[in-house]
Amino acid sequence: MTQDEPDFGALLRELRQTASMTIEGLSEASGVSVRGIGELERGRRTAPQRRTVNALADGLGLAAPQRRRLVSAARAGRSDGYTPVGVQVVPPGHLDFVGRERELAYLTGLARRVADRRAPRGGGARTDPDGPPAVVAVSGPPGMGKTTLALQAARRLTEDFPDVQIVVDMRGLDAEPPTPAELMLGVLRALRVADREVAKAGPEGHVHLYRQTLAQRRFALVLDNARDEAQVRPLLPGSGTGIVVVTSRRMLTGLEGVHRLGLDGLDRREATMLLSTLVGDERADDTAALDKIAQYCGHLPLALRLAGSWLAVNRTAPVARLVERLAPDEERLRTLAARDLEVSAAFDLSYRQLSTPAARMFRRLALVPGSDVSAAGAAQLCGQSSFDAEDTLEELVEAGLLGVERDRYRMHDLLRLYAQAKLDAEEDAQDKAEARAALCDWLLRTAIVAGRWFEPGAGTPPGTPNGDVNLSSADRGRAWLQDEGANWLAALRAAGQSGRHALVVEVAESLHWFSDQWIYWGYWPEVFGMAADSAEVLGDPVLQATHLNYLAWARLLCQGRYRDSLTHSVRALALARQAGDTCQQAWAYVYQGWAHRELTEYETAAEHMSRAGHLFETAQDPQGSLTALHGVALILADSGRSEEAIGAYRRALDFLETAGDRIEPHAADFARAGSYSGLARSCESLGRTQEAVAHLRKSVDISERVGNIGLESRYLRRLGELLLGMGRTVEAREALSRLVSLGPYADPDAAREAAALIASLDARTSTGDSPTGPQDR
Repeated sequence: MTQDEPDFGALLRELRQTASMTIEGLSEASGVSVRGIGELERGRRTAPQRRTVNALADGLGLAAPQRRRLVSAARAGRSDGYTPVGVQVVPPGHLDFVGRERELAYLTGLARRVADRRAPRGGGARTDPDGPPAVVAVSGPPGMGKTTLALQAARRLTEDFPDVQIVVDMRGLDAEPPTPAELMLGVLRALRVADREVAKAGPEGHVHLYRQTLAQRRFALVLDNARDEAQVRPLLPGSGTGIVVVTSRRMLTGLEGVHRLGLDGLDRREATMLLSTLVGDERADDTAALDKIAQYCGHLPLALRLAGSWLAVNRTAPVARLVERLAPDEERLRTLAARDLEVSAAFDLSYRQLSTPAARMFRRLALVPGSDVSAAGAAQLCGQSSFDAEDTLEELVEAGLLGVERDRYRMHDLLRLYAQAKLDAEEDAQDKAEARAALCDWLLRTAIVAGRWFEPGAGTPPGTPNGDVNLSSADRGRAWLQDEGANWLAALRAAGQSGRHALVVEVAESLHWFSDQWIYWGYWPEVFGMAADSAEVLGDPVLQATHLNYLAWARLLCQGRYRDSLTHSVRALALARQAGDTCQQAWAYVYQGWAHRELTEYETAAEHMSRAGHLFETAQDPQGSLTALHGVALILADSGRSEEAIGAYRRALDFLETAGDRIEPHAADFARAGSYSGLARSCESLGRTQEAVAHLRKSVDISERVGNIGLESRYLRRLGELLLGMGRTVEAREALSRLVSLGPYADPDAAREAAALIASLDARTSTGDSPTGPQDR
């Protein structure tokens, strides 16, 4: 279209008037809405779809030359949306877009609140038509689908913001991205501001002209792939009815007054649905294979699309073939590539922009065995202080290469593979080995200090290695051990494999009493099994007996493998007798008695527990004596002798009072909670449910006070079930809801059962079958 030819809107008006048609008449003849035609003629919409242009031409009854002229003007209007700095009308979306409904609802909700200021839905007065637009910063790692989400939101908002829907490619990852001034001129051109107005405003007036132009329109503006805050700020309108969506790998924390939306991977259902859409109906039935592919892709949208591309190209290959190709870590990134697009290339763009310390930290984070790490742990990899490491990690977070939650830094699975590849390519074996060794040594030394908080008679532990972790209380020690569990466990495995047997034994010993605080972790049999093996290598029968007893405990309580537990405790007893160690003999009898009780062999159980009690008394071990008393009570209760059991539990509680500070406070609390729980069970079996509830509440309160979430969850489940049976559903729901809210350190079985009970209560309430009992009325 030349300078002398009218634009699409002017040409449409000219042709309509030549045909002596009103807008209403053309609407009726073409099927295009009156509003749509009016927006086109006024220039508020400059890029009509081809089908709209054809419908208008048919409605006007245009001859071939005039039809070509109208089509040409529409095409020119679309191309006018492009500039050398990448400004364009929002393009059509992916037909296979799935998921992100929560994020889309958030974006559209914000936008529509702004739109309603100008024309409230359902009528009413305008609230603040001249207020600021909604500005949302969408951030996330490479390949997370930030641009796709932003464009999808813009398309959904066509009716709310019909005047302007454009996307600006900020090219933030280029070596020399366009300046804000260049981008602004591109937007003004896309908004069809006349060159003479731009020239009249001059460079100093472009910002005012830009903001004034947007303030007069209803707009959806996508600022895509922004480099930093400085590039974005000048392009943020101060007022207007619209939404600005800024996408960036960086979090752009320096932008003030903006809404923030961080993107993570798709959820499992969305990821599998996207793959199903991409591969077609004929192969979408293999849901197990598609789910595995989604896992290997880390639910990353870019990786999922590349996986779908591989399946589309290899149409005759079964879906399972791609599962096989993605399984090896070293092949995954190479497989996730299609023509000029690959996951690694997307990561490269961010990696190249890192500072030297951040790039080194990024590479070495591949050495972290668990899914996340603290700043103090990451510091060991690079020989930094915790404060310096935190600054370096924050650079990686800002670059979109790390996520952070509760001061724990997490890397996406595919980014971890990329970091490993960079580590192998850019660092030698010696440096990698030293970094790994520094982290492992720090993890194990810190675990020893943290665990000693729970060891009877150990007192306040000394400071942590390098003084970089606050372990000033048992609660802090517990939190560190749980947060770093996957990491120090991997370090312990490495220590055993490298022959550092004394260190393995020392770590396990320091964690023995802590294991009662985290019963449901699942790895105690492995920890104490490694320690028993290391003790055998060291040739120390007392150490071996000790850790075999710990292993017997783990098999009993953590796994319910009673026969296996007996094997370990019988072996421990023989070694303890050989070494003349009375305490370990007593503990071996305790675990044998416990196993026989679980196997309903009550006479044998009572005999072993009695021998344990005598040996503990001989050794003057109050903690052991208390355990034996509790064990006797459990045997009585399980064998149906509830009244005798109640007496035995009360003797255990009396012993606790008499022993005083001879028993470590946390161990005393553990025993006290267990005794009240036992009293509750025995009272319940005798029909004394009110007493049972009172005892169970004490167990819950003690567990909550000392932070033993595993036992608290177990007691809350029993309390909820007991209250339900009594018809006290309001109290039962409170107990069960409290259990569900405890989080990942609760007993998972208890949490699942509680959630199921709550769902059952909800279902009964919704159907009118009220679960309310007489106690609730």
